[in-house]
Amino acid sequence: MKRWRLPLVFAAVGAALLFVLFQGFGRDPHEVPFMLKGAPAPAFSLKPLDGGDAVTLADLKGRPVVINFWASWCGPCKYEHPVLEWGARELGAQAVFMGVVFEDTEPNARDFLRRMGASFPQLMDERSRMAVDYGVAGVPETYFIDAQGIIRGKHVGPIDPQTLATRVKELSQPAPGKTAEAARRD
Repeated sequence: MKRWRLPLVFAAVGAALLFVLFQGFGRDPHEVPFMLKGAPAPAFSLKPLDGGDAVTLADLKGRPVVINFWASWCGPCKYEHPVLEWGARELGAQAVFMGVVFEDTEPNARDFLRRMGASFPQLMDERSRMAVDYGVAGVPETYFIDAQGIIRGKHVGPIDPQTLATRVKELSQPAPGKTAEAARRD
């Protein structure tokens, strides 16, 4: 009587494993759930690395914004930085580019930018408060905010020129589910 139970248990466990495997097919295993997509971007006030008055999200309202979190110790950030420099030069009329130094020191960040270039503003997130508010899990991460201050998405890891250009172009389009007329009224 107990002999028939063992194959039944194996069949149930096998079916459960197959269910779990099939649930994962078609998904990017590196994709991290992003809960802020479609939500207002968290406010911030950070001092620029080169001095001057603090920069706030409110200062940028009315213009699309690309915010890149990076650090001098980050290998992929070194690979990505020339792409962001290119983006700031070529796409800067379509969006404001901002860098945010993550878990790094001012001297190290300055040295990195002296070697790699700094054609767009860089902000110091000294206590990582902005990074926490935005849900940064690591660097590099790039956030895309539309002119109404809504986060349209983020890119985890080093971004390539084509993806950057596509994401910046999307910022000028009405948000999904919004008509062009409704976007103009906002």
